[in-house]
Amino acid sequence: MTTAETSVPELERRTIRKVALRLLPFLGLLYFINYLDRTNIGFAKLTMSVDLGLTQTAFGLASGIFFIGYLFLEVPSNLALHRFGARRWIARIMITWGIIASAMAFVPNEGVLYVLRFLLGVAEAGFFPGIILYLTFWFPKRERAKVVAWFMVAIPISTVLGAPMSTAIMQLGDGLFGLAGWRVMFLFEGIPAIALAFITWFFLTDKPQDAKWLKDDERAWLTAEMEAEAAGTEQRFHFPLRKALTNGRVIALAFVYFGIVYGLYALSFFLPTIISGFQQQFGVEYSLVQVGLITAIPYALGAVAMILWARHGDRTGERTWHVAIPAFVGGLAIPVALYLQNPTLVMVAVSVCAIGVCCALPTFWTLPTAFLTGAAAAGGIALVNSIGNIAGFAAPYITGFLADGTGSQNAGMWAVGAAMVGAGILVLILRGLPKADGADPSSAVGDRH
Repeated sequence: MTTAETSVPELERRTIRKVALRLLPFLGLLYFINYLDRTNIGFAKLTMSVDLGLTQTAFGLASGIFFIGYLFLEVPSNLALHRFGARRWIARIMITWGIIASAMAFVPNEGVLYVLRFLLGVAEAGFFPGIILYLTFWFPKRERAKVVAWFMVAIPISTVLGAPMSTAIMQLGDGLFGLAGWRVMFLFEGIPAIALAFITWFFLTDKPQDAKWLKDDERAWLTAEMEAEAAGTEQRFHFPLRKALTNGRVIALAFVYFGIVYGLYALSFFLPTIISGFQQQFGVEYSLVQVGLITAIPYALGAVAMILWARHGDRTGERTWHVAIPAFVGGLAIPVALYLQNPTLVMVAVSVCAIGVCCALPTFWTLPTAFLTGAAAAGGIALVNSIGNIAGFAAPYITGFLADGTGSQNAGMWAVGAAMVGAGILVLILRGLPKADGADPSSAVGDRH
């Protein structure tokens, strides 16, 4: 083996490590703030519902209406990012969502709450799929499950840290500036997005060839590697933008994502309510801060499991079962929780569900990015995220509606289990489909790529 041959793996390791250390902590911080601002309404509900006179159904509608504007603007937003560059477009998104998130502090009634939640979705549209697209510019496919997991670990961490932080602000900030605690929480938690938008403008680099923070050999290797990979994918799959937006496999993947996201948002918006309901169900009582701390437990476990599961997926190259197994386990855990007669055991089952959701998410995103590149990737990823995030509307609304109709959270939790199990079944069906569009399904939605 020549010196040149032995130097390539070292150059690769050094470059990927440097890129990961540069981008992932910062992008994870942005997603932490993003996810907290869209889900902190779940903690606000503990006192906001009384102040605004919200029913469970009304709260579910307020939570979910966020995703209506999100749905229609995801694809054009991601295409704009592909055209104008990540640092400009992501900074623009963050300023607008931060302003609206802070304005939530001043909602006077239910109607204005609906309007601001809708506008928050419009403002945030394109952020998450934009970051997923951005990561495909910097990391080869063989690294992506692990890389996406390190980025998406911000979801459980936003609850691990955000739950006690949000409830502490609500409890300790009650009366500050003459505002109720939940209003103070919205005000404070919207400000970081605005501040970070200005840092994003100067910190992010759009493409590897523009990365002055890499050495010449590192920049040259990464640019060549990503261009060769993109060219190879384009040659194998031939997906122009229009074809990506109408391809059956892309749309089917969107419904797989729907089932996983259904579980994610049902837990995100209603878990604090379920825990506070232990008082009536089991005769225990928790303060706001205690509810926040208990809410954090399932997500702390999910954060650890997410990284380990994604690393295992990258190491083995297997993708489909790394999505299906956690979807099945998480979906089956929720109905089990309904029949347990101890708050600790209920939280164990809920934790298993949270672990299932967290493990399925990062590996899922290796599936569409395996066969989409360029504008097709921008549009296809956004389409998958848009359709999948309909669950962000459906899950809280259906859960709230069923809770009002039945007087219990049980029916809503059965719906969570069914959605997640359905996602696991669908991704296995996709794995077994025959060749389509000239592509081997095991490459696009299957074991190795």
